[in-house]
Amino acid sequence: MALLNSLASSLESHRGRDRLIRTLGYCCQLVGGVLVEQCPSRSELGRRLLVVSAQLSHCRTVLRLFDDPAMFVYTKQYGLGTEKEDIFVRWLSVLSNMADQLYYPCEHVAWAADAKVLQVDSAGWWTLSTALWILSLLLGAVRSLWMALKLRQKLRSPTDTFTSQLPRSKRRAMEAKMWSEVLTLLSNLADLANAVHWLPPGVLWAGRFPPWLVGLMGTISSLLSMYQAARASSTAEADSS
Repeated sequence: MALLNSLASSLESHRGRDRLIRTLGYCCQLVGGVLVEQCPSRSELGRRLLVVSAQLSHCRTVLRLFDDPAMFVYTKQYGLGTEKEDIFVRWLSVLSNMADQLYYPCEHVAWAADAKVLQVDSAGWWTLSTALWILSLLLGAVRSLWMALKLRQKLRSPTDTFTSQLPRSKRRAMEAKMWSEVLTLLSNLADLANAVHWLPPGVLWAGRFPPWLVGLMGTISSLLSMYQAARASSTAEADSS
């Protein structure tokens, strides 16, 4: 019952619904791809799962048509960051926000071209939106790696009197933050592998992933994201109680 309540609560938010749709879509692609390639007797089921995966991906694309205002508000509120933040992290975040902000309209144009709403070639717009996604993932990966290394250095430095005098709860919070950054890094790298696959052929490993491998990378990224969201929610509830 607790699991059902948690699921219902997550579905109330746009971000929670997107995480669930994303996870289901990639899981269907993973299982469907394996069945098509490895189980000829169940290839029909595999093809149906791949169709479900494609439809769920299209659903997410349509829902993202309404994400621009929220992204704009977030970008405006973050601005150039706060002076308390590491300056390197601040500029990585600013550049990442800019890439994300530009990603949405490019994807919208590509979607509209595929839907015959706009009379333009969609391929170039899909490539541009994928390139912006790759840029955002790379910036996010570098940011998470930098943050994890900085936190690890603080936690392990015997000469850091500030860290050595921290209460145990604060130290645990720093450790949790470090591992959260590690999980974000792994999630970004899994998404990055898929993003490069969706670039035009001839770029690194573009177009070389079989469906099951795309599904595997996406499933790993999605499960890590869901785990982090659940952990953040439980931590927030514990802090408020």
